[in-house]
Amino acid sequence: MQIKYDYIFAGVGLASLMILDKMIDARFLDGKKILLLEPNDKISNDKTWCFWENDIGGFDNLVSKKWKQALFVNEKQTIKCLSDGANYKMIESIRFYNYVLDKLKKYPEIIWKKESLIAFEDKYSEVIVTSNVAKYTTIKFFNSVFDCSKIENNKKYPLLKQHFIGWFVKTANPIFDANCANFMDFSIPQKGNTRFMYVLPFSETEALIEYTLFSADLLPENEYEQAINDYLKEKGAHTFEIIKKEQGNIPMTVFPFWKSNSKNVLHTGTAGGWTKASTGYTFKNTVKQSERIVSLLKTKTIDFRKFHKPNRFLFYDTLFVSVLYKNNALGKKIFSKMFLKVNPKKIFRFLDEESNLKEELQIILACPKIPFIKALYSSFIASLTQS
Repeated sequence: MQIKYDYIFAGVGLASLMILDKMIDARFLDGKKILLLEPNDKISNDKTWCFWENDIGGFDNLVSKKWKQALFVNEKQTIKCLSDGANYKMIESIRFYNYVLDKLKKYPEIIWKKESLIAFEDKYSEVIVTSNVAKYTTIKFFNSVFDCSKIENNKKYPLLKQHFIGWFVKTANPIFDANCANFMDFSIPQKGNTRFMYVLPFSETEALIEYTLFSADLLPENEYEQAINDYLKEKGAHTFEIIKKEQGNIPMTVFPFWKSNSKNVLHTGTAGGWTKASTGYTFKNTVKQSERIVSLLKTKTIDFRKFHKPNRFLFYDTLFVSVLYKNNALGKKIFSKMFLKVNPKKIFRFLDEESNLKEELQIILACPKIPFIKALYSSFIASLTQS
């Protein structure tokens, strides 16, 4: 006889584990039958999550490094970004995986099957989930398996990519400030794109250096690596060792992933549009969304079609992505004007979607006017066409 699960999670990554962690904290897993579908063991450090936060945070026990200061840099200015006790924190994914998976060991009715999701269908009273091995039924289904074909070549919702290659390096001479990260260093050649260096120093001689672009197209691998090599030499690191490398490609889009939600199916993580379209940051929003899910599950009537809450920040992200997609060289100018004219604390509140209208207006007025007015006009015309 086939088991009917209370919940099935497809994909065991940040989103699924964060939801499960919040369920544990709310004692919501007691007596529940849960199936995890994930073909890969979570035994390697495959991602690094960073976020700004005040001194005390809910995941401080997992933070492997934090910086008391962080900089925004271009060839003319260096702006300090953190104040009032804020820190920039880093969590290595393996520490988060181990933390939540250890907590899940206390629940013997949670089953992990190393299988891949093939399809699912909401039958209203239950969801049929098909893997590459078998079919399962569940009351509620959480899907974090991202299908990039949904957003590729979509003219209505342009796709930018935050793509990068990073080197973990050890230099022969001290060139880093271990207490100061570098959010964006735009002093490098832009070459018609939005390009910057992202630097996380772990000591005076150790750091992660990422060559990052917000653009529509990827580069040949050697172009990223040559840029990192040139940057290190310019900073005085004529001799260095590459300890390991990482690379990433994060979608930056306002595609309405949530429209695929149904009564009993909720798309989460990148597959649910939880990645901030204008920055690529994910961790803090995943915490917020996971807490919302647990609150929803406590109610008697659960309809995931109502989970998405549209807000004005989606509109801001839409304009930002549209502007950079049409004129990718503007990124340096946009960010430089923002950080030069607006207190960085307000910018971070804005990026966390916690700012007020007065702060948002100040940020909007700091940006180049004409490109955003054109994007606003295009958005208005598109809305008229749709109606």
